[in-house]
Amino acid sequence: MISTTIDFGPKEQAFFDDFVQSEKLTAKQANQFKTYLLLLLEWNEKFNLTAITSVEEVIKFHFQDSLALDRFIDFNAISSIADVGTGAGLPGIPLKIKYPHLTVFLIEVNNKKISFLNMIFQELGLTESQTIDLDWRTFLRKTDFAVDIFVSRASLAPAELIRIFKPGCPYQNAQLVYWASKQWVSSELEAPLIEKTVSYMVGNRERQFIFFKKIDVY
Repeated sequence: MISTTIDFGPKEQAFFDDFVQSEKLTAKQANQFKTYLLLLLEWNEKFNLTAITSVEEVIKFHFQDSLALDRFIDFNAISSIADVGTGAGLPGIPLKIKYPHLTVFLIEVNNKKISFLNMIFQELGLTESQTIDLDWRTFLRKTDFAVDIFVSRASLAPAELIRIFKPGCPYQNAQLVYWASKQWVSSELEAPLIEKTVSYMVGNRERQFIFFKKIDVY
C-alpha cells in the first residue's frame, strides 16, 4: 500500500471504527476503506477531487451515502454495476469494496480523476474493475458491456441518464438508480420511467433514491 502523509487522529479513528462496525466490514475491507479515504484526502489537496475534506464527512456523506443503496437492493444477487460520472469513485468504489464479487465500470472523462481511480484499483487490489473514459452519449453508442445496474450520484440529470431506455440501446433492460436530494422533482420526461422512490437518512440529511426502469411505450 502507498503510505500517505495523512492519518487518523483518535476521534477520527473512533468514527471510522463505528463505520466499520455498522457496515459489518471485514478487516480487509476496513483496511481498503481506510486506504481509499486517506489517498482521497491526499490527492484532493492537489486535484480537487471532492469538496468534502474531513474524515468524518467523507465517511458519512460519501461512504455511508454510497452504501445506503444496499438497504434497497440485494447486491449479492447483482453481477455488475456502472457508475456514471463517478468522479473520485463514488458510489462505485465503496460498493465494490463491500461487494467484491461485483464487476464495476467507472465512467469518467477527467484525466486526473481517471489516474486517481486506476491508482486506487491497484492499491486496493480491486479486480474486475475498470475506468471508461467516454462521455455518456458516446458510451451508449460505442459499448455493449453486461451491466445490471447503472448508478449515479447526481453527476448527470436523469433526463440525460434515461437515454439508456431508448429503443436499440444495449442497456435498455438495465436498472438505473439516481441519488437525489429530498427536494428533487421529476420532469414530465422522467416521471413515466420511475419505478419507485425511497427515502433514507445520511447524517441529518434526508435524501432519496430514484429507481428507473424501461416501460414498453418508451
